[in-house]
Order: sequence, then structure tokens, then C-alpha cells
Amino acid sequence: MTGSAPGADRAPEGLAGLLIDASTEAVRTADGHVAGVYLRSGGAGLLRLAVLAGLPGPLFKPWWRLHVDRPFPVADAYRLGTEVVLPNATEAMRRYPQFAAGLPFPFGSLYVPVVGGDRTFGVLTVLRPSAADATEIGTARERVADLAGRLGARLLRLARADPAAVTWDDEPLCVPPPVTRAAAGRSGGFGWDPVTDTVTADARLAALLGTPAARLSGPVAALADAVAPGDTARMLAALRDTAAGRPPPLPLYVRAGDGTLRLLELRTTGTAPPAPGPRPVFGLIVEPGTGAAGDAAADLLPEGVLCLDRLGLVRYANPRAGELLGRAPAELLGRPLWEAVPWLGGPAGEDHMRAALLSPDPIRFHAGLPGGSGAHAGAPDGSREGPAAADELWLDVAIHPGPTVLTCTFRPAHRLPEPSDEEAGGDVPEAPSVAPLYRPIALAIALSEAVTARQVSAVVMRELLPAFGGRRLAIYLLQDRRLYLAWENGFPAGFLDPFEGVGLDAELPGVRTLTTGRPLFFDSMERLTAAYPGIALDAERGSRAFLPLIASGRPVGSCILGFDLPRRFSTQERAALTALAGLIAHALEKAQRYESEAALARGLQHALLPRRLSAHPRVETTGRYLPGTQGMEIGGDWYDVVESGDGLALVIGDVQGHGVQAAATMGQLRTAVRAFALGDRPPDEVLAGTNHLLIDLDPGLFASCCYLRLDPASGVARAARAGHLPPLLRRPDGRTEVVDLPGGVVLGVDPRARYPVTEVRLDPGAVLALYTDGLVERPGADIDDGIEGLRAALAEARPPAAGPPLPALADLLTETARRTTDRPDDIALLLASRPGAGSGPRPSRPATGPHPP
Repeated sequence: MTGSAPGADRAPEGLAGLLIDASTEAVRTADGHVAGVYLRSGGAGLLRLAVLAGLPGPLFKPWWRLHVDRPFPVADAYRLGTEVVLPNATEAMRRYPQFAAGLPFPFGSLYVPVVGGDRTFGVLTVLRPSAADATEIGTARERVADLAGRLGARLLRLARADPAAVTWDDEPLCVPPPVTRAAAGRSGGFGWDPVTDTVTADARLAALLGTPAARLSGPVAALADAVAPGDTARMLAALRDTAAGRPPPLPLYVRAGDGTLRLLELRTTGTAPPAPGPRPVFGLIVEPGTGAAGDAAADLLPEGVLCLDRLGLVRYANPRAGELLGRAPAELLGRPLWEAVPWLGGPAGEDHMRAALLSPDPIRFHAGLPGGSGAHAGAPDGSREGPAAADELWLDVAIHPGPTVLTCTFRPAHRLPEPSDEEAGGDVPEAPSVAPLYRPIALAIALSEAVTARQVSAVVMRELLPAFGGRRLAIYLLQDRRLYLAWENGFPAGFLDPFEGVGLDAELPGVRTLTTGRPLFFDSMERLTAAYPGIALDAERGSRAFLPLIASGRPVGSCILGFDLPRRFSTQERAALTALAGLIAHALEKAQRYESEAALARGLQHALLPRRLSAHPRVETTGRYLPGTQGMEIGGDWYDVVESGDGLALVIGDVQGHGVQAAATMGQLRTAVRAFALGDRPPDEVLAGTNHLLIDLDPGLFASCCYLRLDPASGVARAARAGHLPPLLRRPDGRTEVVDLPGGVVLGVDPRARYPVTEVRLDPGAVLALYTDGLVERPGADIDDGIEGLRAALAEARPPAAGPPLPALADLLTETARRTTDRPDDIALLLASRPGAGSGPRPSRPATGPHPP
């Protein structure tokens, strides 16, 4: 936890200043606690946190880098170009369970894309208190959106001078939040009449508390709740004692709502009341702040007190804290808490600190000093207290969150450690331990979204390995009693080649862990070589974990984790890794089943799609099919060109769903449409007959379809559509339009459905485009915008007679889709053109089957 990250020295001053100003202003304008800016990285598809205001960066390191395709609100805001509003933790868990599992704290958040011109540079994000719903933070959202717009305009000016100046590849700059409360060191007075229980407060006290004076002129309990919500009972008792003539000894300190200390001075008039009874009380409340007065106040407290800023730096430590923590106060000041007190840097301590930074309520937990802390630990005289004196002093730790300051208190706790507390104390591991933010539920959610073995391996690399501080990963899958490498990262080139295809009788740790079902942990390479003499090593130092991947009692493979330094695997780590290996094994088993089904569906679809489109000397056609790549699912998109009498039938369709059933249904529909077309049936009868067939088959699926019967001589086409997207027509003069083609419902729903027929004219030199929704549909965007984009692309392209041939035009229209690596749906495109005057007939071309993505 440092005030600034190493990247600060390398950051462009102008860019850094803009981002810092935007982040701190976002905290103020959105009533937030934390704000930050993500920018595009030099790496493709990667966002990096550039500035973080109000949080210690190292404590949130897993969120420094985000891929734009991850199911996180920052990634969605950037990729989709839309604001993401999560008013509370419930909404966050509903929409982004993987994100919420990593930060399970009660806060709301806003994510606004930073856009300049037509470029999206990053995302401005704000964490703020929870709200009941999005309407409660509507004003804050508008302010942040305005701020993001102004930031985008400034970044656009920087980008025009130097495009590289608005990317970020360093660690984030961590800056404190703006001061949102009035300056400390103020005071205010009040009077209390205990007989009538009325309070009179002066203007200074009202200003100190941020409350109108009239609201304080009531019962004394309301005043105590406003002054010291954490010490209300204590303040009321002191007031009653003072009214009875027994004022408490000075100094008397009470705690404000944010955990900071306030000095309370109480006195009476000094004269006897006219009748026996309580005396009027006059009070002075001083908010000393962190200066000399505040230090002197907290120095006298019997409990240990540390004050931290929101970057985790110790700004004050009283003597008692030094005694309990075994550090002189001067050794604590100006250092990150987890660095100044290393034994608090374990997983539990980090998680509690995150909770204090992101939650409104105080956080309490127990922590043990490993082996005691010398003469400083225990009572002020150096003695040890209670049962902890034998081996270890346990402390009751409380962290009181505040907008700018966190107050930590420490008291000796008379308790023995319980098994669940192992992570809070004990030996400090030689390498980073399991961070609580990395929970099995987070990995389980991420694995549920992975479909192929490579996707499962990528999730393990991205989610699991960093949580344990690992650098190397190898996943082997079992096939025909041999292990084959499915994924590796971090190992030297060629190092794993000799282990490819090893049998289950090989004396290797990766084999033994699978055959015995027991994980193997080696704290150092020396121990690995001692157990397996002669085994090849990829490094002189380091440690290894070999995990069996077993699902439902069946061996799936082995997982190898590599670490650059020797480390001792704690009991907790061994148990966690073993449990997580089971999750990985089940995900890989599911992936193998899915890939088998995908291979079957892909083969079926290859067989069903036309290898060559029917040709006619006066018409040229070409088709493109691109399978979806997101999840490697196979859909039911198809196209066809069929001889129909003396004309041609142009067909395109899309079966709802994915997998073998969708592909098989597609094949049945294509066969039915071809049969009707070969009989030269009218378009409405073709669709009606196919509709009845699909209803009779009852596959539980429906389909859309567009059917045109074209007369090549006249160019007149009679068309009908069933729930499909309308065709596009580019006229010879370049005008391109969406064809107004009334249609009926999708196939397979209503046996009485009717499909009206419309005439469309295809003049010489014109181009007709039929397509499926995968080409024009984008998550979070209106499909009409996608159709308009395709229309514009067709309009801008030169016609085949004057420019590239029809296949090249098809490639041009699908170019963006072919470059997209995460297509959620299949894409089919069918183009038809009548050669213009003076051009001879073009030869028939084979249909292009599944086009490489």
C-alpha cells in the first residue's frame, strides 16, 4: 500500500493530471468514497487501471487488469459503450456474480465509458454508498456522465497529438480522496437543562456537526447521537454525572460516526441550584484532528489506536498501540499498515481491510501476534495476560471506517485461537498466500462460463494462479491411458515436450498424483529431485504443486502449478488447492463432452450446407457461413440456391438454438425447402408447407426463413419471409435500401400462419443481400442499428460490375465479423447479382462453407 505506484514516475504528466483530477472530482460529484479511471492498454483487448483515488492499490491488485470480454461491469461499459449502474450489492450479484463474489461488500457503483469523438478511451468508475435502486443515484449518474464526457474530449486532444499518449501499461497511480469534510481543530458549545431535558446549541457546534442548530435543540439523547453515535451511552452517563455534581475527569473522549475522536469537556455553573435536583450542564466539544491536540488526546487512551489514511498509510499511532504491536510508534508512521505490521498482512487481515474500505460499518476481528511481540506485547509493564500468555497474545481489532481516515483500535483478547483463525496468525509464508478475495465461488462462476478445455485452462491461468502467486501452469488430459498437454504457460520453450503422451506407468509426479488421487506438494526443487531422482528441471529454485483432476470418480488429467521461489504450502493452501482441482476437473469433463457434441454438430452442419450453389447464366450468387466462436457452439443458420422451374430460389434461414439438434433440424428444413422449390411452388406455399412440417416434427425449436423465387430473364423476384430479417438491395446507381417485405410469424409456431408475397425487382448491376441476425446483432445494441451499418457498408462498396467480383464483396461485408474472436452466434450471408449490360455471364462458383474465423 503505497501513496503512489511505481508507474507514477513514468506516467505522462499531462495525462496523469487529467486522470487524477477526474477521479477526485468524481468522488465529490457522486458523493462517493472511491473513484478510478481504466484506460486501454497497449495489449489487445486489455484495460488497465490508471488512477485509483481513495483505495490502496496493492490491496486491489487483481482488478488492475481486465480483459474487455470478461463479465465485469467495467468491461461491459467499455465494450458496449453504455453506462452500467449497480445501486447495491444485490443488483451487483444479480448482474455480475463473478465480480460480486470477489468484492462481497455493501456498496453501489457507477461505470461510465470515457468517449471522445468516435473513440472510447476507457471507463470512469465510482464506488459509493448503497442505494435502494438506480433512481436514487440518478443525479450522481448524470454528473459522472458529464465529467466522463469532458475527460473524453480532453483525451481526444491528447490522442490527436500522440495516439500512444492515451494508453496505460504501468501500475496505477494511487491518490488520496478529496477532503469532503470540514477542517479539524474546531469546537462548539451547548447547554443542557436536565430538568426539562432541553438542549441549546451554538452555531459553531451546528457547523461542526453539519446539522441545523434548531435540530439540536431538543432532548439530550438526540445531541448525544449526533455528537457520538458510537459512544451515545457513555456520553449520556457523563452528562448525568456532571448534572449530579460529579463531572468526569478530563480528558473525556467520545467517538464520532467515522471513528475519529472528539474531546468532551463538561461543567456546571458552579453555584447551587435554587432547589435540590440536577444542575444545568454546559459542554464544549472539540474536534482536535490529527495534530498535536489530537495526538495528546489519543495518547492517554488505554487501548491501542492507529489512524490510517485511505491509502493504508499509518498517520498516527499512540504509545499503547506500540506496546501491543511490538513496534515503536515512530516505526509505524508513514508506512503501509501491512508492511509496518507484517503479521496483519495475512489473507484474513487483507479481507478485513477491504471490508473496512468498502463498507460503512465498523469491522471487528481477532488477530494473534506470532510468538508474542517481546516485552512490548501484553500489559503496559510487559507482563502477558490471560491464557494467551503461554504462547501468543490475541488482540481484539476494530477498524472504524471514515471518508478520509480509518481508525484502528487494539485491545488484548482473552481467548485461544480456533482452527478458523489459523490464517490470521502463525508463520508468514515465504510466498503470497491465498487471498480471501479469491474464493472458490469466484472460480466456480468463471468456470461455468468456460466451454472448451482451452477456455477452462485460460480461466485457471487468469483466476487461480495469481491468487496463489504462481507463474507456471500445465494441464494434462487423459486419453487412452496417456497424458497429453492441453495448456501450458510460463515454462521454457520445449521443456514439456518429453512429457507429451506419457503412459500411466511412468514414474513422474504428474502421473502419480492422478493414479493415486493424492496431490503432491514440493516446497523446493531439491525436494522434488529427492523424491524423483533424474527428473528434468526447468529452474534451479522454486516449488511445485501437482494436483489430480478427478471428476465423479473418473480420472480426467493432472494440473501442475509452478512457483519461482521456494515456499511452504500451508494446510489451508493444500486444502484449497485440492478442492479447486475438483472444480477444474468437473469443468474439463464438461468441456470434453461439449467438444465431442460440437464436433458431431459441426460435421453434421458441414454435410448439410450446400457444397455448390445452383448456377444460372444470367445470375451470380455466392454465400458465406461463419460459425460462432463464443463457446464453440454450432447453430442452425443455412442458405441455399435451388433451381425452381426456369428460375432460381434464393433461401436463407436460422433455426433457434445451438448444438446437434439445431443442426439436424436445419438439415430437415433445408431438405423440405429444396423439395418445395424443385416443384416450383409459390413462395407462400413453400413457407406454409415448411411450417407444417416443422410443427409435425415437433423438435421444440422454431426457425426464421426468407424465400425468393427469381426470374433471371426479367429480374422480378417474388418473395416471402417468416420472421426473418428483411433483405437489402443495392441498385445499380448505388442507392441501397432495406426491402419492405411484409412477413408472417416464424416457422414452427402457428399452423394457420400465412406468408404474404411481395415482388422485388433485381435490375442488371444490382446486388441483393440475404443475411442472418449474427451479422447485424450486437449485445446491448439495437438490431436496427446493425442493419443500418450493413446497409451502409453495402452502399459504400463498389458493385461487382465495376469493382471486385461478388465473392470479394461477400468477404468485405463479413470482414469485421471474421476478425471478431468472440462471435456469440453463427453468421450466414447470401448475395445475388444480375450482371450489368455488356458483361458476360460469370461462371458458377462453389459455395463457401464454414469460413475460417
